[in-house]
Amino acid sequence: MADRISQYTHDGLTFDVVDSGPIDGDVVVLLHGFPQTAASWSAVSELLHGKGFRTLAPTQRGYSAGARPTGRRQYTTDKLTADIAALIELTGGPAHVVGHDWGAMVAWSIAAARPDLVRTLTTVSVPHPAAFFKSMVTSGQALRSFYMGIFQLPKAGEAFARFMMTRAGMPREALAISKAEVMDTPALTTALNWYRALPFEPRDQLGAKITRPTTHVWSDGDVALDRKGALLTERYVDAPYKLEVIEGANHWLPDRRPELLADIIAERAATAVD
Repeated sequence: MADRISQYTHDGLTFDVVDSGPIDGDVVVLLHGFPQTAASWSAVSELLHGKGFRTLAPTQRGYSAGARPTGRRQYTTDKLTADIAALIELTGGPAHVVGHDWGAMVAWSIAAARPDLVRTLTTVSVPHPAAFFKSMVTSGQALRSFYMGIFQLPKAGEAFARFMMTRAGMPREALAISKAEVMDTPALTTALNWYRALPFEPRDQLGAKITRPTTHVWSDGDVALDRKGALLTERYVDAPYKLEVIEGANHWLPDRRPELLADIIAERAATAVD
């Protein structure tokens, strides 16, 4: 597809998309996490454009103004994955898929459920879901994930999210954007529904092996994610795989280390076999 995509519809919802870079370049789909939007990929996108890539950064379910259904069950990973599958299908073929934080979980899911739509996979911060859950009982991950329990509570979850994010190490400019687009808007509740949908998650794809060339990126200053999950992820990839450990960086790699991340994405994309 040669036309720009500024919005698309799926499942009765309308999603906003930032589509930029060379229109005829290989497509990289960039998936944001909590509590950010497509804007979190701006710096990485610009660098990828210089490498010849076209980037599509959707603002996902619960975040786009036209895609905020009510009810926790509307935010299970299968629905989030189907949203992104619909976007990739609009481009006419498979794409390089990149995700950070919750966006990484969607990226893992689409690579497992729809490998036909994924040329290469780059996941940032959040490991393969089976590795994550295994690390919950074999490392300090459960303690690091305490906030997920608080997020289940109506109103209290929203209040804690606002409090936590001011102390989470997000760069000042990125935090201001998050506050304007998510934290201080009705999107905060629907964004938290990604966490609140966890009790209803389908389990059939949890341990599915990934069959596309994959790079997982983890930073040693990430207070939310233990090293163990990153180390376990290799078990769940049946394809060329690389673990990149970024030293001296925290969770917000697209904001803090865009140059390094763009290089890692481009390096992985170069290994695609069509």
